[in-house]
Amino acid sequence: MTDLWNSLLASLDLGVSPPDDSATDLGPATTVFEGPHLPLNYRRLFGGQILGQFVRAAELACPDKSVKSIHTLFAKEGGYDAPLRYEVTRQHEGRSFATLAIVARQSGRVIATAAVSMHVDEDGPQIQHIEDVPALLDPEYRVTFDLLPWETRAFDDLNATAAALPEYEFWMRTPAVDAGLSAALAAYATDLNLIGTALRPLEGISQRGNGTAFNSAVTAHTLWFHRPFRTDDWLLLRQHSPVLAHGRSFGRGDVLTVAGELVASFAQEALVRFGAEAAEAISAQPAAQRG
Repeated sequence: MTDLWNSLLASLDLGVSPPDDSATDLGPATTVFEGPHLPLNYRRLFGGQILGQFVRAAELACPDKSVKSIHTLFAKEGGYDAPLRYEVTRQHEGRSFATLAIVARQSGRVIATAAVSMHVDEDGPQIQHIEDVPALLDPEYRVTFDLLPWETRAFDDLNATAAALPEYEFWMRTPAVDAGLSAALAAYATDLNLIGTALRPLEGISQRGNGTAFNSAVTAHTLWFHRPFRTDDWLLLRQHSPVLAHGRSFGRGDVLTVAGELVASFAQEALVRFGAEAAEAISAQPAAQRG
């Protein structure tokens, strides 16, 4: 876990890079950033790495503003054999807001794109209407997620194959870290469990079936940041998937503090393609069980 944590921090330490031959028509409003990959044993780059690096690239391009929202489209799988370069174009930069377009390119191919809205922090009324946050779970509810190198706690088991409601929440807290990395680290974490949440109503299937019972790939991921927060304080990620249909899942979630403050929200669409055997078993389940 310590090694993955250090590797994650290193991946968010982006540096300015000169344009390469594959990047054409990059004007003075565009800056190129590059950072190392996470050393994971997967056939493709983890989307959470790309989300975190998108956020950091935006923050570095406009250091006087914070990311207000980011909408990412994943075009192709990324690999580990070449660097991923982030071409950040400042489309508009005013006193209060900025709008950025980011292209993540690898060996000349577009891997993902992001539209980012930036905002200068300012004061104003604070009103929220959201379900109360439960008490922080005791250490006995500690769980392990392979890609989250920090402490996590949850009441439900997302790997269980018994049918359940398409809802899931877990607590998380990173090791002590610079508050300036909070948005990027939260973006990284939100990519992990929404597909598993969408699969919960299906008897006999869990997120562990990826690559056997089904194949999945995130196609779009959006985050909104509402208030400042720290990831080395406890945060609750509360998730819900209202629909799984036509080979796609959709999920959304909120990030809340122990005090109940809503600090961020997120949503994700993903391809979820079932194998013939799994699809047949699902179709045989009662409609109520499948939601």
